[in-house]
Amino acid sequence: MTPALLGSFLAMMTTGVPVAIAMAGSALVYILLTGNTPPFVVVHRMISGIDSFPLLAVPFFIFAGNLMNNAGITNRIYDFALALVGWLKGGLGHVNILGSVIFAGMSGTAIADAAGLGTIEIKAMRDKGYDLGFSVGVTAASATLGPIIPPSLPFVIYATMANVSVGQLFLAGILPGVVMAILMMLTVAYYAHKYKWGGDVRFEAARILKALTELAVVIGFPLAMWGAVSAGMPFNYALGLGLGLLFLADWKFRFDAVMPIMTPILLIGGMATGVFTPTEGAIAACVWALILGLVWYRTMTPRMLVKVSMDTIETTVTVMFIVAAASIFGWLLTATRVTDMVAMWVLSFTHSPWVFLLLANLLMLFVGCFLEPTAAILILVPVLLPVVQQLGIDPVHFGLVMVLNLMIGLLHPPMGMVLFVLARVANLSIEKTTMAIVPWLIPLLLSLVLITYVPQIALWLPHLLMR
Repeated sequence: MTPALLGSFLAMMTTGVPVAIAMAGSALVYILLTGNTPPFVVVHRMISGIDSFPLLAVPFFIFAGNLMNNAGITNRIYDFALALVGWLKGGLGHVNILGSVIFAGMSGTAIADAAGLGTIEIKAMRDKGYDLGFSVGVTAASATLGPIIPPSLPFVIYATMANVSVGQLFLAGILPGVVMAILMMLTVAYYAHKYKWGGDVRFEAARILKALTELAVVIGFPLAMWGAVSAGMPFNYALGLGLGLLFLADWKFRFDAVMPIMTPILLIGGMATGVFTPTEGAIAACVWALILGLVWYRTMTPRMLVKVSMDTIETTVTVMFIVAAASIFGWLLTATRVTDMVAMWVLSFTHSPWVFLLLANLLMLFVGCFLEPTAAILILVPVLLPVVQQLGIDPVHFGLVMVLNLMIGLLHPPMGMVLFVLARVANLSIEKTTMAIVPWLIPLLLSLVLITYVPQIALWLPHLLMR
């Protein structure tokens, strides 16, 4: 009866049925045909699939990202990045990437990055005379940083399915995100040299000094906290004093982006020191975003807050329904020994982790073109994780590789959501948007190769801070 499960799933997918309904529907078809299990099990397994404490982080990270995206934070991030690198050749291309690095520490999704910063960046690049294809391409490529640099919704979903630490996955995404950003900026530098582009703002020492000062404050905050705690100050007192001084400095010097950039610093620092769990960290990120939007910048109105809340509810329901449907589907894949058969087939073909990672990358790149990342993770993890464990591949490293593959898939038809968002933002056809993105696959695929076959890039920070 295994063909009934997989056949009905594929049949529903090819006829345009949403993936969540296809997974739950194929599970129900299988149970009805076998007659060994009451149909009520479908509902029971779906509910138990979302009855998970780590999954509570999902709505809060979505809420925090929506708050940051609707509270005028994107303009501040853009201005900060413009001051720091806008004077370089191909300036706005570098600004685009640096802005995405910063915004990735708040949104956790590629689509939010493309829709939020992308709108500002593409308009600014168009006004400066940049080729529209280049503007769309660099925006699409930099949007993939959203789920790699923590916080990340796909990491939370993967951690729940693979039973690994969310905190370790978050730490594992930092250096790979930096590597990806460097390769993208080198690509911008190549285009700037080829087309003889100059900077987009004048080199002003005072402006750059202010941006560097903001960067020093962001870097110095966790170091000062660590020093205070090491000297014997209770952590709560050190945190309260540090935040107080931070708000005072921002009020005095009118920094552009220090407070938003502190979001990932506080989140990662809190988890690495054990102050809060990832779920509690998501709540802390929401509180921080509310303080900035309602109290500090006063850019968030009660009406906007209601809209953000409703958008968060809509997105959360969609994600959780996919998780619930994948729970029963994954359970049946395991019960029918599909996962075991896949593992045996792969291991009969190769026992080399390198070869398996190559095959897994090809599979995930293909799947990412057709499935939304959350659904792809929920389907692929039960199938591939047994092989990963038997070959001795670190599941944290594999999770990062999987998410990066699926983010690249977001840039391709027929299901690439970032592709559709940017086509609408830039008012381009899907065909022209696709062609604009193609050259940017080079730095993305090079990043994928490095991260896949040099696992220390991903694992160094988790092993250092969470041993």
